[in-house]
Amino acid sequence: MSMAEQSHRAYQQNQIMTASQEKLVLLLYDGAIRFLRQAEEACEAKDWNKCSNNLLRVQEIITELQASLNREDGGRLAENLFLLYDFMFRRLVEANIKKDIRLIAEVRDLLPELRDAWQQITLRHQSHNYNTNSLRLQG
Repeated sequence: MSMAEQSHRAYQQNQIMTASQEKLVLLLYDGAIRFLRQAEEACEAKDWNKCSNNLLRVQEIITELQASLNREDGGRLAENLFLLYDFMFRRLVEANIKKDIRLIAEVRDLLPELRDAWQQITLRHQSHNYNTNSLRLQG
């Protein structure tokens, strides 16, 4: 491993260790999107081993996203996300078995939308905390 790769890996590990829960979810989405693109490229190149490995990584991330849901307190939203993650997971399993790029594309189209929605929620949450904290400082 080169010095640049070691530095990049150390930066990534530091980013994960110091991230808020909201940021960790964004990092999971980013990783899933990146590995999904790599899987799609590998499948197009008929590099089935690389395709399969990347699809498995995305499945692991989706499992983590699913496990992070608070289905007791999250209500209908958490339940719907759970079902959507389950759908994506099953499509990726099928894509891996059939080597079907169309199935990968279905999940590829969903993940960026979920990531963007989560980022908006995170920004609103941060803004709300900032506003609340600034009010406390003024009072």
